[in-house]
Amino acid sequence: MKTKYALLILGFSLLFAQAQTLSQQHSPILSKTDPMAVGMSTERLAKIDAMLQEQVTAGAIPGAVALIARNGKIVFHNAYGMADNATKKPMKETSIFRIASQTKAITATAVMMLWEEGKFRLDDPISTYIPAFENAQVLATFNATDTTYTTIPAENQITIRHLITHTSGIGYGMIDRDERFKKIYAKAGVTDLFTTADVSIGESVQKLAKLPLHHNPGSRFTYSEGLDVLGYLVEIVSGMPFDDFLRKRIFDPLGMNDTWFYLPKAQHNRLVTVQHKPDGQWQKYPVTFYDTDYPITGAKRFFSGGAGLSSTAHDYAIFLQMYLNKGEYNGTRILSRTTIQSIMGNHSGDLFSEGNKHYGLAFGVITPKGQDAGGEGSTGTFDWGGYFNTQYFADPQENVIGILMKQTQGPVKEETSWKFRQMVFTAIDD
Repeated sequence: MKTKYALLILGFSLLFAQAQTLSQQHSPILSKTDPMAVGMSTERLAKIDAMLQEQVTAGAIPGAVALIARNGKIVFHNAYGMADNATKKPMKETSIFRIASQTKAITATAVMMLWEEGKFRLDDPISTYIPAFENAQVLATFNATDTTYTTIPAENQITIRHLITHTSGIGYGMIDRDERFKKIYAKAGVTDLFTTADVSIGESVQKLAKLPLHHNPGSRFTYSEGLDVLGYLVEIVSGMPFDDFLRKRIFDPLGMNDTWFYLPKAQHNRLVTVQHKPDGQWQKYPVTFYDTDYPITGAKRFFSGGAGLSSTAHDYAIFLQMYLNKGEYNGTRILSRTTIQSIMGNHSGDLFSEGNKHYGLAFGVITPKGQDAGGEGSTGTFDWGGYFNTQYFADPQENVIGILMKQTQGPVKEETSWKFRQMVFTAIDD
């Protein structure tokens, strides 16, 4: 009997170890309301609607979905243009977009959930968990003729904090600004961003760990594949595949049912086509060093913590609302209020070069200078965007969320990004 009781207790312990906790706070789920009820101007929101429609009509963008929320209520959620121009497929509010680097904030959230459980410290060397990083080297010389190079030992170890804040010295392969690293990563077979190939994130990270760094860890800000490394860290520490961890610990508890690395078949028809405009007509973007069909085709094994997810504007608004609620949504606590405060702090000092922001744990955060410059939000507004022209921002002081989803690549001359953000804040009327 005692044995059965002990097994029952163990079972409950394991169950709750895999689940998020209930909260004393219980915010409502995101739902629509009259803008005036939450201090937003109906007339000024109509100007945002007209601006986005004009950009589609003028051919500046093929289509978009925009969402604005305030005080936990959606006041604007509209679709514009086409999800695919070739087939005349209209954009819908429920359309699914590749969110690319917007994945980073979700991965950082997973990391901080495990941090809250005492699994590691942020300044632990990553080599404690992935030993292949132990002998970090910095690039010294590079021969462009045959892509050989020499290195010198790094002055210090890469830490988990370095990886979240892009100060590790790791690069970003095919989208790296340094041509030397594009060639080094390609030759080593490192997988960048997303792929249809039959490769796991662990396999790619093990290759990455053997390559030289841009600079000594902690000395500069270099946008990197560090969040991919951290996706693999989540697998190691949690004992779960990264996609399962996100599903069980974040997406299901929050009700983010449309956020996936690889879409279920029933959702394939909701995926927006990535388009470009080479000859004055919107067309599907071709296969380059990646295939834009990665969320629905291929081996579906590569769970990129830096760029792999697809989602809807509504799902991502839920994620941001959880942050505005200081870690809680609909009675479920994902992160502590005190952890959210730490996440939004300045973790890269003066290394982050954007003068109106500092860099937190996978978020850009508006400084007083940025607030005073105008159009960016209040001090503490956090934001980022994605490779296919998606963007988000959330202002904790005004309790405002703005999300604008597009899917374009190549040279596209359009002004929706700055116009949308600037106009959202001018629609506050209380």
